[in-house]
Amino acid sequence: MPPKKKAKEALPPPVKQPPNWPAFTPLVPESDLSLTEVVPRQIVTIPSLWTATLCKTYVSFLSSLPLTTTPGKPKKGDAVRVNDRFQIDDPAFAERLWSETALKNLVLSDAAEGGLDLTAAQRRELWGGEVIGLNPNIRIYRYSKGQFFDQHYDDSNNVTVPGSPPVPARTTWTLLLYLTSPATGCIGGETVFYPDPPKKKSKDPLPEPFVVELETGLALLHRHGADCMLHEGREVVQGEKWVIRSDLCVRR
Repeated sequence: MPPKKKAKEALPPPVKQPPNWPAFTPLVPESDLSLTEVVPRQIVTIPSLWTATLCKTYVSFLSSLPLTTTPGKPKKGDAVRVNDRFQIDDPAFAERLWSETALKNLVLSDAAEGGLDLTAAQRRELWGGEVIGLNPNIRIYRYSKGQFFDQHYDDSNNVTVPGSPPVPARTTWTLLLYLTSPATGCIGGETVFYPDPPKKKSKDPLPEPFVVELETGLALLHRHGADCMLHEGREVVQGEKWVIRSDLCVRR
């Protein structure tokens, strides 16, 4: 099993002015969307959370932001990550992404409304507590040809979700919103998850990796922290891979 590399997230500069994000339009009607649990208790997807038109609008807008290239030589214990990124604390955008899309209702609802077929108690256990929104720390990733994110685990972090009063929270699931795919000319860049290998004395074969193909507008949620699966972002071999990253937050 590879060494346990972590994905370290630097805090954004405190004085950075939030961008003037475009409106979330057009969107697929919420009634046409649903959560899909593709790996039990580990990976959940929402196909077409954003339309291809909205994704194209955002790629054009995000290209104008001052992205910074991640150093190719990480600190000891960190995973190798080579990409361009923009990072900012923007509670208003996090709230918009949570509430103005179908994300909030799908995460909090049952199967009859597009959520997972779980009881309220099972849903709370799955998400790691009472979900109250998204991490205000918004990250934009661009992977160009030759860029990648090596095998790593995502940490859980303590954060504060603004409100009256502010709510102490912790992150439990990573949210990745893919804005590009092979349909937009991005080849490679798949997110690959590696199940834990069998115990040393077991004669069972190694489990096959689980590959999440890029789909324009697909939202991917995967558990992080102590129960995070080892995963990587494969090298992009053509075009550009654009991702919006945040995290599910639960009350602590």
